[in-house]
This record gives sequence, C-alpha cells and structure tokens, in this order.
Amino acid sequence: MSRFHRRFSSSISPRARSWSPHFAFAAATERVRAGTLTSEDAHHLFDQLLAQPAPVHVRSLNGFLAALARAPDSASFRDGPALAIALFSHVCREESGQRMATLTVHTYGILMDCCCRARLPELGLALFGRLLRMGLKTNEIICSTLLKCLCCAKRTNEAVNLLLHWMSDLGCVTNAFSYSIVLKSLCDHSRSQEALDLLQTVAKKGGGCSLDVVAYSTIIHGFFKEGKIGKACDLFHEMMQQGVVPNVVTYNSIIDALCKARAMDKAELFLRQMVHNGVRPDKVTYTSMIHGYSTLGRWKEATKMFRQMTSQGLIPDTFTWNSFMASLCKHGRSKEAAEFFYSMTAKGHQKPDIVSYSILLHGYASEGCFADMINLFNSMESNGIVADCHVRTILIDAYAKCGMMDEAMLIFTEMAGQGVSPDVFTFSSVIAAFCRMGRLADAIEKFNQMISIGIQPNAVVYRSLIQGFCTHGDLVKAKELVYEMMNKGIPRPTIAFFSSIINSLCKEGRVSDAQAIFDLVIHFSDRPDVIMFNSLMDGYCLVGKIEKAMRVLDSMVSVGIEPNDVSYNTLVNGYSRSGRIDDGLILFREMLHKRVKPTTVTYNIILDGLFRSRRTVAAKKMFHEMIESGTTVNISTYNILLGGLCGNNCTDEAIVLFQKLGAMNMKLNIAILNIMINAMYKVQRKEEANELFAAIATRGLVPNASTYGIMIRNLLKEGSVEEAENMFSSMEKSGCAPSSRLINDIIRMMLEKGEIVKAGNYMSKVDGKGISLEASTISLLVSLFSRNRKYQDKIKLLPVKYQFFDGVS
Repeated sequence: MSRFHRRFSSSISPRARSWSPHFAFAAATERVRAGTLTSEDAHHLFDQLLAQPAPVHVRSLNGFLAALARAPDSASFRDGPALAIALFSHVCREESGQRMATLTVHTYGILMDCCCRARLPELGLALFGRLLRMGLKTNEIICSTLLKCLCCAKRTNEAVNLLLHWMSDLGCVTNAFSYSIVLKSLCDHSRSQEALDLLQTVAKKGGGCSLDVVAYSTIIHGFFKEGKIGKACDLFHEMMQQGVVPNVVTYNSIIDALCKARAMDKAELFLRQMVHNGVRPDKVTYTSMIHGYSTLGRWKEATKMFRQMTSQGLIPDTFTWNSFMASLCKHGRSKEAAEFFYSMTAKGHQKPDIVSYSILLHGYASEGCFADMINLFNSMESNGIVADCHVRTILIDAYAKCGMMDEAMLIFTEMAGQGVSPDVFTFSSVIAAFCRMGRLADAIEKFNQMISIGIQPNAVVYRSLIQGFCTHGDLVKAKELVYEMMNKGIPRPTIAFFSSIINSLCKEGRVSDAQAIFDLVIHFSDRPDVIMFNSLMDGYCLVGKIEKAMRVLDSMVSVGIEPNDVSYNTLVNGYSRSGRIDDGLILFREMLHKRVKPTTVTYNIILDGLFRSRRTVAAKKMFHEMIESGTTVNISTYNILLGGLCGNNCTDEAIVLFQKLGAMNMKLNIAILNIMINAMYKVQRKEEANELFAAIATRGLVPNASTYGIMIRNLLKEGSVEEAENMFSSMEKSGCAPSSRLINDIIRMMLEKGEIVKAGNYMSKVDGKGISLEASTISLLVSLFSRNRKYQDKIKLLPVKYQFFDGVS
C-alpha cells in the first residue's frame, strides 16, 4: 500500500476493497481543515486520480478546492489558494478530461476566488474567459468574483463599467455585495469621492438594489483614511436619514478616526450615540478610546475606559495594554505604566509579552530609573520571556546616554555569551556614547568590530563618528569618514548637521574649530545656509571678535545669501555688548534700508545697549519708535525699560511706568518685581518695597534667589539685622540656595556693623567649593582682626579656621 493510501486508509470503510476517489477527497478535505495536509499529499492525491479510470465526482473536487481556498497557513503548508491553482494546472497539463467530471460554474468560481487570494487576478480573468468559451452560464457569485479580479488587477474603472452597464448581459443582477466590492476598491485607492458618487448614482436609480450598511461604512472609512473627516461625518448622517442603521464596524471606524485626530469630544459623542442605539462597543471601540485619551495625557479618562471595558466582560488584549503603557511611558509616567503592567497578570488578563517588557524598560530608561529597569529585566527569564537584541539595546542605550559605559559594555559583552548578536542599533548606541565622551579610539574599535562581523554601519553611526571627530578637532578623520559614506552610497551629512556642530562649538567659545568645520563644508562643495553663517557670526561676537563677525557677514552676502533679522540681531548685540552701540545703530539703520524688518528682539538689544551706555533719552526715543512701528512690546522689553530707567537714576519714571503696567493688568514676572523692590529701597520708599515683596504670592509668583538677595542687602543697609536674618532663613526654607556673592556681602556688612558672632555664623557656610571668600572680604578681615587692629580682641568669636588672622600684621 502506498504512503498516501496508508494516510487516508483510516477514513475509508474496512469493507472498501478498491481505492475510492470520493473517500480520498473527503479525508483530504478534513485534513485541510485540520491543517495537517501537506502540499506533497495533495499532489499525490491528484496523481492517484489521474491514474485511475473512473471519473472524479465534481462535488468532491469542489469541496476540496473550496477548503484549500479558505485554509489558513499552517505548519503543513502555506498559501492554500496557490496550491489549489497549482493542482488545477497539473490536471490541465495531463489532459485528464476522461478522468475528471466536467467542471461546473461553481468550480470556476472557486478557482477565480483562489486567483484573487493568491494575488494572481489576471489568471482569474483568464479563467473567466475559459468559462465563457465552455458555454457555462454565469451567476451572481461568478460576476462578483469577476469584479474582485478586476479590482485586484487595479482595473477598477473596468469594474465600475461592468457593474453599471454589463451585468445584465452576463445574466446577473447587481446586488449590495457586488457594489461593496467596487466601493472598497475605490476607497482603497484613495478614490472615496468617486465611491460616494457611485453610491449616490445607485440611490437615484432605485430599483431592486439598495445599498446596505457595509457600503456606507466602507466609504466612511475611506474618507477618514484620506483625512476628510467632515465628509465622513456628513455621509454618516446621510446614512441615518436613509434609514440605514450603522453597525459596530461603522461606529468603530468613526471613533477610531476621531481619536487619531485628537477630537475626543466628538468621539465621546459617537460612543454615547452608539450605546443609545443599542450597538454594543467591542474591544476595537474601547482600544481606540483608550489610545485617544492616552495620547492627550488624559489618564483618568483612559483608566475609566479600561474599567468600563472590563465591566462589560471584554478582556483587553495585549495590544491594548501595550498601547496604553506606551503612552504613559512617552509622557514620563513609567511608574503608572508599571502598575498596569503588573495588573495584567495579577487580574488574570493577558500575560505581558516581550513588547510589554520593552515598552516599560524604555520608559524606565528614559526617566533614569535604572534600579527598576534592571529588576524588570532580571524578571523576564523567570516569566518565560527571552530577552532579545532589542531589549538589551534599550539597557545599553540607557546607560550609554548617562555616560555609564562600564555598565553598558558589561551588557554588550554578555550578549555574545548568551547567544544574542548585537545589531546596528546596538553598535550605534555604544559608538555615539564613546564619541560624546571623546573616547574616539574606543568608538573606532567598535566601528571596525561591527564591520568585521558583517554589520554595515548606517548613516546614524557615521554621523556620530563624524560629529565626534569634528568636536574633538580631528577634521582629517572626519573628512575621511564623509568620503567613506559617499563611496558606500550613504547620503553624506546635511548642512543642518554641520550647522548644529558649529553652533555648539561657538557657544563653547571654540570659534576657531567652528571656522575649520565651516571650511570643511565648503570643501565638500556644499553651500552654507544662513543658519550656519549666523552661528559663526555669533561665535565671533561671543569672543569679542566683531570685525571677523562682520567679515562673515560680507562673505555671506558675496555668495548670494541675504542676511535676515537674526544675522543683524547677532551683530548688533555683539556691538552693544562690547560698548560700541553707535556701530550697532548703524547696522540697525542698514536693516531698515535693506527692508529687513526689525523684530522685538532687535529693539530689545538696542534699548539695552543705549541704557548701558547711559543714553536714557535716546533709549526712550527708540522705545517710542518701536511702538510706532507696530513691533510687539513684550515682557522682556519692559524688563529692559524698567531696569534701564532705575539704573540711570530715573526711578520715578520707572515707578510711574510700573504702575501703568499694573493698571493694564499685565502679567509681570519676578525679574520686574525684583527691579522695582530694589528701586523703591533706593529712593527710600521702604514700606512700598515691603508691600511689593509681600504681594509676590498674590500675583502668582515665587521669590527667587535674587529677590531674597535684594531684600537681605537692603535690610542690612538700613540696620535691620534681625529682619535680614529672618529673610535669610526664609530663603533657605524655600529651597533657594544663597550665592557666594550674597554670603560675602552679608559677612562684610555684618563685620562693618560690629556683628562679629553673626558674621562668623555666615563664615561657617564657606565651603571652598560653591561658596568662597572674596578678596575684598579677606581684605576686610585682615584690616579688622590683624595685630593691633580694631577687633583683635574678638578674634576668638570667629570660626576656628579663621583665627589665624590674629598673627597677621
């Protein structure tokens, strides 16, 4: 007995003395449904059929082919529809017409459907042609399958034409199912408006075909996919007016789209309408709502949806849990995400999968919760989850970003011993960290290692290395890496990439290095943009090389790049800071001449420069010019105005302006209040100053270190030592750390008032790190406590470490 025959013998009656095609097909069909039939078995069955004399009953054949058409992929075989087509082709090649019963229209329908499922629509159309040549009569099922073949072959226009004009010639009547096939194809190809036009054409025709909820839902979903929310909602209301009752699919499509558009109020409205109309929300409904709330950070509503979902007997699947946890972690709420993570198993819901672990590990890593991260990682193995490369890369990246390279490299090294190979992302994290730390030799070692094991560096790896070598001064190696990228077909770094490096170097005062990178960009025949030029000008201004900054401006114009407001602001600020406000004003007028509109920042720079140069009248004139030009006056402008007026002995004008701002209900900041408190003390308006300080909280503000410093210094100046000490205590309790300058001011003022013990108390706060004695403080101590001086006899009242002044002469 053959192997194939033995496999099917259990399904054949013991009394059957000969091989029966009917029983063989029945047994094979059951094995297809059970997922145990192999492709080899199926071909063997057809070989047996071709070798036997009796024709096969077409019903048995159709049943077997239909089972293959709908069979899910299994370990035994994949792609049942393709196997059905292959078997049919085998029969055709053998010309076995005598051993096969005449094929029916039903057989052709099954095979055409298989062609659509196997993505061979043109073959399905050829089978339809063969059906016609055989003289078989078509029916609604065949016509619907023909429409599917045309749509799968991206011949939707022909499908529409067939649907509207030729169905009757084929002896078929259009129905809701056939229209839905074409409508879905139009919507899948972003032609939802054409689908709607077709639907409305059918509605106008009337007749026996009335489109159902599936047709409307398909078009509504299509509009949502195209981002046409208004049209989708309008069609929903039209559908209701036509008496078509929406189902759960319709509502889910609308709710999901509204949630993705962050229109949660509208989504809630449709959810309430859904429940009111007796349509029960399902997992998809709740998952959409939970994700929508989570994205907006509305955790209470999201949690409420979770509870509502489970109260309806719906168990959230792992995707829902993971989606919610990912949103929590994204918004820095990994602790709350952890509560949901552990409740997944505690409440008997879903077991966390590797994605769940990855989400929470990444959340912990982003927030620097390394202990929680490692504990979770260690728990994976005991819970049957094998940590893959992605999980380990999360840990490596977390440590690497914090400069904890020993920990990162320990995990990296352990990967190989545990049979997990690092990928390009793992190497990228390690290389980027080494480059940030200036450990370029280590970075290159890892770069060479990844190449040696067959992992090709990507653009991210090259950019990390190039940035590292640019930042640490090895432009020769950086240039070599850029050429290597280009030779491998990897796009070289953009102008924005190099602009970022130049800007960072300029902020650090390393303008020479920045200039070298600027020259490197030109070497690659790239044209620097206005941002790069502005960064370089700013760098020269920061180090006081204004003339070089001006030469950068000239070269910028020479290559055809027009300076913008940022360009001029940078240079005007450079002149202002270096005390050359007149040169700044010349540039300001040049801006106007070249029709570059000055911004609020421009005027603020000019005002600050004029006030610093004691040109109060010119500053006030410039302020009026600013208002007349329609330029926005912001809180920073008023900070400069009030500070400038007070610093130039125009305190009364400043107080009048301050009162006007109060009458305008302008939201002031603590910097303005600091200016005015100090100014009021300066003009002996102590009570008003104290009232202003007391009213800080009522204005919704919090005193900062500067506020307390102003109050303490002024209280000491007028001899209110006890009040000053109380203010210092309030400062410490509020969490504001006193500066070294303030401590020195207090010590000197206490000593000058003869408060030796109290001065000593503040001297004990000097730690040599954040707070140190200034030269002027040391000089005062020497003058007061050295031999034969005023307070020599009180030297013992100072902290022990300062009593050496007794021996100083």
